[in-house]
Amino acid sequence: MEIMGLVQLLPRLVVFDLDYTLWPFYCECRSKREMPKLYPQAKGILCALKDKGVGVAIASRSPTPDIANTFLEKLGIKSMFVAQEIFSSWTHKTDHFQRINRRTQIPYNEMLFFDDEDRNIDAVSKMGVTSILVGNGVNLGALRQGLSKFSQNRSSSERNKQGRQRISKKSSSSETEEE
Repeated sequence: MEIMGLVQLLPRLVVFDLDYTLWPFYCECRSKREMPKLYPQAKGILCALKDKGVGVAIASRSPTPDIANTFLEKLGIKSMFVAQEIFSSWTHKTDHFQRINRRTQIPYNEMLFFDDEDRNIDAVSKMGVTSILVGNGVNLGALRQGLSKFSQNRSSSERNKQGRQRISKKSSSSETEEE
Protein backbone atom coordinates (compact mmCIF):
# COMPACT_ATOMS: atom_id res chain seq x y z
CA MET A 1 0.00 0.00 0.00
CA GLU A 2 2.85 2.38 0.80
CA ILE A 3 4.28 1.91 -2.69
CA MET A 4 1.00 3.03 -4.25
CA GLY A 5 1.08 6.20 -2.16
CA LEU A 6 4.42 7.16 -3.70
CA VAL A 7 3.10 7.58 -7.25
CA GLN A 8 0.95 10.43 -8.49
CA LEU A 9 -1.32 8.38 -10.71
CA LEU A 10 -2.54 4.79 -10.42
CA PRO A 11 -3.65 2.68 -13.37
CA ARG A 12 -7.37 1.91 -13.62
CA LEU A 13 -6.56 -1.75 -14.39
CA VAL A 14 -3.59 -4.00 -13.69
CA VAL A 15 -3.41 -7.14 -15.83
CA PHE A 16 -1.41 -10.21 -14.84
CA ASP A 17 -0.20 -13.25 -16.70
CA LEU A 18 -0.56 -16.45 -14.66
CA ASP A 19 2.30 -18.90 -15.38
CA TYR A 20 5.58 -17.66 -13.91
CA THR A 21 4.00 -14.31 -13.09
CA LEU A 22 1.40 -14.99 -10.37
CA TRP A 23 2.49 -18.59 -9.75
CA PRO A 24 5.79 -20.46 -10.29
CA PHE A 25 4.72 -23.15 -12.79
CA TYR A 26 2.94 -23.90 -16.07
CA CYS A 27 -0.69 -24.98 -15.59
CA GLU A 28 -0.41 -27.61 -18.31
CA CYS A 29 2.25 -29.40 -16.26
CA ARG A 30 -0.05 -29.74 -13.25
CA SER A 31 -3.12 -31.67 -12.20
CA LYS A 32 -6.38 -30.08 -11.02
CA ARG A 33 -6.05 -32.19 -7.86
CA GLU A 34 -2.94 -30.33 -6.73
CA MET A 35 -3.01 -27.36 -4.38
CA PRO A 36 -1.23 -24.49 -6.15
CA LYS A 37 0.84 -21.76 -4.53
CA LEU A 38 1.24 -18.15 -5.61
CA TYR A 39 4.54 -16.29 -5.57
CA PRO A 40 5.03 -15.01 -1.99
CA GLN A 41 4.01 -11.36 -2.57
CA ALA A 42 1.38 -11.94 -5.28
CA LYS A 43 -1.74 -12.16 -3.11
CA GLY A 44 -0.76 -9.10 -1.05
CA ILE A 45 -0.26 -7.12 -4.26
CA LEU A 46 -3.67 -8.19 -5.61
CA CYS A 47 -5.36 -7.25 -2.34
CA ALA A 48 -3.56 -3.89 -2.10
CA LEU A 49 -4.59 -2.98 -5.65
CA LYS A 50 -8.21 -3.89 -4.93
CA ASP A 51 -8.11 -1.89 -1.66
CA LYS A 52 -6.97 1.17 -3.65
CA GLY A 53 -9.84 0.75 -6.11
CA VAL A 54 -7.65 -0.52 -8.95
CA GLY A 55 -9.21 -3.30 -11.04
CA VAL A 56 -7.24 -6.48 -11.70
CA ALA A 57 -7.49 -8.83 -14.67
CA ILE A 58 -5.83 -11.91 -16.17
CA ALA A 59 -4.35 -12.37 -19.64
CA SER A 60 -3.03 -15.92 -20.01
CA ARG A 61 -2.20 -17.99 -23.08
CA SER A 62 -2.53 -21.23 -21.10
CA PRO A 63 -3.64 -24.21 -23.20
CA THR A 64 -5.39 -25.55 -20.07
CA PRO A 65 -7.87 -22.88 -18.93
CA ASP A 66 -9.77 -25.50 -16.93
CA ILE A 67 -6.74 -26.11 -14.71
CA ALA A 68 -6.02 -22.37 -14.43
CA ASN A 69 -9.61 -21.65 -13.36
CA THR A 70 -9.55 -24.51 -10.85
CA PHE A 71 -6.34 -23.11 -9.35
CA LEU A 72 -7.80 -19.59 -9.14
CA GLU A 73 -10.79 -21.05 -7.26
CA LYS A 74 -8.60 -23.11 -4.91
CA LEU A 75 -6.51 -20.03 -4.12
CA GLY A 76 -9.63 -18.02 -3.35
CA ILE A 77 -8.76 -15.25 -5.80
CA LYS A 78 -10.95 -15.96 -8.84
CA SER A 79 -13.61 -13.42 -7.84
CA MET A 80 -11.02 -10.62 -7.54
CA PHE A 81 -10.59 -10.29 -11.30
CA VAL A 82 -12.87 -8.05 -13.38
CA ALA A 83 -11.77 -9.86 -16.54
CA GLN A 84 -10.22 -13.29 -17.04
CA GLU A 85 -8.96 -13.97 -20.55
CA ILE A 86 -7.42 -17.43 -20.36
CA PHE A 87 -7.05 -19.14 -23.73
CA SER A 88 -4.34 -20.54 -25.96
CA SER A 89 -3.25 -18.10 -28.65
CA TRP A 90 -0.43 -17.33 -31.05
CA THR A 91 -1.11 -13.59 -30.96
CA HIS A 92 1.16 -12.55 -28.07
CA LYS A 93 -1.86 -11.55 -25.97
CA THR A 94 -3.15 -8.80 -28.25
CA ASP A 95 -6.46 -10.68 -28.57
CA HIS A 96 -6.59 -11.01 -24.79
CA PHE A 97 -6.18 -7.25 -24.35
CA GLN A 98 -8.74 -6.40 -27.02
CA ARG A 99 -11.26 -8.55 -25.12
CA ILE A 100 -10.30 -7.00 -21.78
CA ASN A 101 -10.68 -3.53 -23.30
CA ARG A 102 -14.12 -4.36 -24.72
CA ARG A 103 -15.27 -5.87 -21.42
CA THR A 104 -13.98 -3.13 -19.12
CA GLN A 105 -14.07 -0.10 -21.46
CA ILE A 106 -10.72 0.93 -19.94
CA PRO A 107 -8.32 2.49 -22.48
CA TYR A 108 -5.01 0.69 -23.02
CA ASN A 109 -3.02 3.67 -21.74
CA GLU A 110 -4.78 3.35 -18.36
CA MET A 111 -3.61 -0.26 -17.94
CA LEU A 112 -0.48 -1.81 -16.41
CA PHE A 113 0.60 -5.34 -17.41
CA PHE A 114 2.97 -7.87 -15.82
CA ASP A 115 4.27 -10.88 -17.77
CA ASP A 116 7.32 -13.13 -17.85
CA GLU A 117 7.75 -13.25 -21.66
CA ASP A 118 9.46 -10.54 -23.73
CA ARG A 119 7.28 -11.18 -26.78
CA ASN A 120 4.10 -10.48 -24.81
CA ILE A 121 5.60 -7.35 -23.25
CA ASP A 122 6.67 -6.03 -26.67
CA ALA A 123 3.34 -6.71 -28.41
CA VAL A 124 1.16 -5.34 -25.61
CA SER A 125 3.38 -2.25 -25.14
CA LYS A 126 2.72 -1.36 -28.80
CA MET A 127 -0.99 -1.22 -27.94
CA GLY A 128 -0.25 1.58 -25.44
CA VAL A 129 -0.25 -0.56 -22.27
CA THR A 130 2.55 0.08 -19.77
CA SER A 131 4.17 -3.37 -19.57
CA ILE A 132 6.69 -4.83 -17.13
CA LEU A 133 8.76 -7.97 -17.61
CA VAL A 134 9.01 -10.04 -14.42
CA GLY A 135 11.93 -12.37 -13.93
CA ASN A 136 10.85 -14.27 -10.86
CA GLY A 137 7.15 -13.61 -10.54
CA VAL A 138 5.39 -10.45 -9.53
CA ASN A 139 6.81 -8.90 -6.36
CA LEU A 140 7.00 -5.52 -4.66
CA GLY A 141 10.01 -4.47 -6.75
CA ALA A 142 8.15 -5.21 -10.00
CA LEU A 143 5.06 -3.41 -8.68
CA ARG A 144 7.15 -0.34 -7.75
CA GLN A 145 8.78 -0.36 -11.20
CA GLY A 146 5.42 -0.78 -12.94
CA LEU A 147 3.65 1.98 -11.02
CA SER A 148 6.57 4.36 -11.55
CA LYS A 149 6.74 3.62 -15.30
CA PHE A 150 2.95 3.94 -15.59
CA SER A 151 3.01 7.33 -13.85
CA GLN A 152 5.85 8.55 -16.09
CA ASN A 153 4.08 7.33 -19.26
CA ARG A 154 0.82 9.02 -18.29
CA SER A 155 2.57 12.27 -17.33
CA SER A 156 4.44 12.44 -20.64
CA SER A 157 1.30 11.62 -22.65
CA GLU A 158 -0.58 14.41 -20.80
CA ARG A 159 2.25 16.86 -21.59
CA ASN A 160 2.17 15.79 -25.25
CA LYS A 161 -1.62 16.25 -25.37
CA GLN A 162 -1.34 19.74 -23.86
CA GLY A 163 1.40 20.62 -26.37
CA ARG A 164 -0.79 19.48 -29.29
CA GLN A 165 -3.70 21.54 -27.93
CA ARG A 166 -1.51 24.67 -27.74
CA ILE A 167 -0.28 24.13 -31.31
CA SER A 168 -3.86 23.57 -32.47
CA LYS A 169 -5.03 26.80 -30.79
CA LYS A 170 -2.11 28.75 -32.32
CA SER A 171 -2.82 27.49 -35.82
CA SER A 172 -6.56 28.21 -35.50
CA SER A 173 -5.88 31.73 -34.16
CA SER A 174 -3.40 32.45 -36.97
CA GLU A 175 -5.98 31.21 -39.50
CA THR A 176 -8.51 33.64 -37.99
CA GLU A 177 -5.99 36.50 -38.21
CA GLU A 178 -5.35 35.76 -41.89
CA GLU A 179 -9.07 36.03 -42.71
